Amino acid sequence: MPLPYYVSPEQMMHDKAEYARKGIAKGKSIVALEHKEGVLLVAENPSSSLNKISEIYDKIAFAGAGKYSEFENLRKAGIRYADLKGYAYGREDVTAKSLANAYSQTIGNIFSQEIKPLEVEILVVEVGEGEGGNELYRISFDGSIGDEKGYTAIGGQAEELKVYLKDKYKPNLSLEEALKLAIKALEAATSQRVRDQHLEVATLEAGRKGRRFRRIALAELKELVDKIEAAEGWELKGCQQSAVSDQQ
Repeated sequence: MPLPYYVSPEQMMHDKAEYARKGIAKGKSIVALEHKEGVLLVAENPSSSLNKISEIYDKIAFAGAGKYSEFENLRKAGIRYADLKGYAYGREDVTAKSLANAYSQTIGNIFSQEIKPLEVEILVVEVGEGEGGNELYRISFDGSIGDEKGYTAIGGQAEELKVYLKDKYKPNLSLEEALKLAIKALEAATSQRVRDQHLEVATLEAGRKGRRFRRIALAELKELVDKIEAAEGWELKGCQQSAVSDQQ
């Protein structure tokens, strides 16, 4: 009787992690920045139909990088989780912390139990009232969760983005200043110009009544970029159109 093929647990986990990192590295990056009015999320996304940033609940947003089909399934599961919890208890009981913990358990179980891990990194962001009220959670492919302050990034150039933002980020930025910093960080990480047509931008605004999530349309984004260019004398001249793939 032939002996079964054996792989040590350490080697198996290492191979899974390496596989997931390679998949995530193909995806475009996403930046989240706290500003005076709330939290800004900026993604490099050449697709006009496949969103990487979405609303989950009243004060909560979701962003995903990596394999689109996988983080889209996670987004839908998060909406179901939030709706059921809000219906069963109360809308105020739906928090980014509880949602991030649920995502962490789900992704961690898949990483440890399934042959193929998820090729995704996700952000769960909640806007709060007053200074320090915002919550930013980063969940990795293995289910590990990080509580971020001020700024964070996910995707292929996440580490380069965080190094750049560590030196440049300051509290109490205006929306325009936060957008400018996010775009400059994306350009610095990729060493390419970023066209505004290739940006997906949304914000969670504490001052809005009801739902706090607001997607910034291309026309408004162009106005903001023009205002920044006029004030600073810098231009967002584009890199060439990128092909859209399943790795977002």
